[in-house]
Amino acid sequence: MKLAYCFLLLATAIAIAISGHSDARYTIGVNYGQLGDNLLAPHEAVNLIKGMKVGKVKIYDANPAILEELANTDIKVSVMLPNDQIIPLGMNKTLAHNFVLTNISSFYSNTKIRTLLVGNEILSASNETWPYLVPAMINLHEALRKHKLRKVKVSTPLAMDLFEGSLFPPSRTSFRTDLIEPVLKPMLSFLDDTRSFLFIDVYPFFEWEKNAANISLDFALFAPNATIYKDENGLAYHNLLDLQLDALVTSMGKVGYPDVKITISETGWPTKMDLDERGANVHNAALFNRRLVRKVLARPPAGTPLRKGEVFDTYIFALFNENLKTGPMTERNWGLFYPNGSKVYDIDLTGHKKDTQYGPLPPAPPEAAPGSLKLWCIANSEADPAALGGALSYACGQGSADCKPIQSGGACFFPNDTISHASYAFNDYYNKFHKSGGTCVFGGAANLTTEDPSYGSCNYAPTLV
Repeated sequence: MKLAYCFLLLATAIAIAISGHSDARYTIGVNYGQLGDNLLAPHEAVNLIKGMKVGKVKIYDANPAILEELANTDIKVSVMLPNDQIIPLGMNKTLAHNFVLTNISSFYSNTKIRTLLVGNEILSASNETWPYLVPAMINLHEALRKHKLRKVKVSTPLAMDLFEGSLFPPSRTSFRTDLIEPVLKPMLSFLDDTRSFLFIDVYPFFEWEKNAANISLDFALFAPNATIYKDENGLAYHNLLDLQLDALVTSMGKVGYPDVKITISETGWPTKMDLDERGANVHNAALFNRRLVRKVLARPPAGTPLRKGEVFDTYIFALFNENLKTGPMTERNWGLFYPNGSKVYDIDLTGHKKDTQYGPLPPAPPEAAPGSLKLWCIANSEADPAALGGALSYACGQGSADCKPIQSGGACFFPNDTISHASYAFNDYYNKFHKSGGTCVFGGAANLTTEDPSYGSCNYAPTLV
């Protein structure tokens, strides 16, 4: 009997090796965001998720309607504590127990909740919440144990703004000093002790976009012919994602936690962009996500140069394009699906399809070389007058735009109207702060143009992107 069982195990292992997958699909997940006023109902959205045959889904709350729809499936679920509840739950264990009772325990018997995420990218925002983040994680972990929910791990998603300086070379990266002692060391200690995972949002798109003159698009898109980047220690990087992950691994090692497991909580590529953005189109997004899936599901696992053979659970961002997200155009266009459930592009999340097995993609539109496109940020003539006035006040005040030319007697005072003055202020702000992350949005009161709005003695300085 034992011999027959051994043969069965051996046959299973051989089948897995030949197929290259088995339960590998459980390492691929999708982020189900809900910041849209035109999205499918949870029942229809979960049917889409089921149809994609992904093993995991991450939501940005503990929406009961979604959790009920995910009941009695094999899909593992990550739920999230909202950011505004971190401080009270970090201070009060009773509140943590009540949250677990209401949002986890009530669904646990039917829905495979496996991760409770405490907030979202907390370390990227104001530091008033930082001291309460790890205490909230600890309180929630204790509450889960009290309710005997031992399969649920606790973590928190972080963004890739944790580091001092450049990620090149990854062997020299280190965490920001203001984060190490107050937050990162206690957090990594907690994750290590509880055998949980560090959740990290890793976007090669953003790293490439801000440094497109020095990082090749092929390197960001997992292209087989991409130029290999060699670290000073001789490690060879074939793609930007691996380099970003190893920058994190290096930094964790420098603070004493080199072995904490990593989950990629968000990654992907946008399909639509503003004039000052680059590379966001269906062609690039399809290539990135198709190749990402095959890389993540490869068997044996590839890992990274510093974590050879390691499997990284990966959640693609996002299920839908979300029209209520603020900021640049790309923010609203990361979805695998349009809000009505139709595909933005074809993708197989089981990883079996090769690029050659898909139909043709629309070609990537031509782009100006980095630093050669001239743009101006001007007022949106269709914006609400009150919103326009408020945006003008912000630009000239907190935004630190130079508004002297639009004051009485200045070169740009005439025509003396809100739209003209706002255009000048918006453009000055954008010109000053674009490289450090400033945008031409102003709550929808501004937009970009390639036409020089200068007139007479009023000269608008262009922004080169």
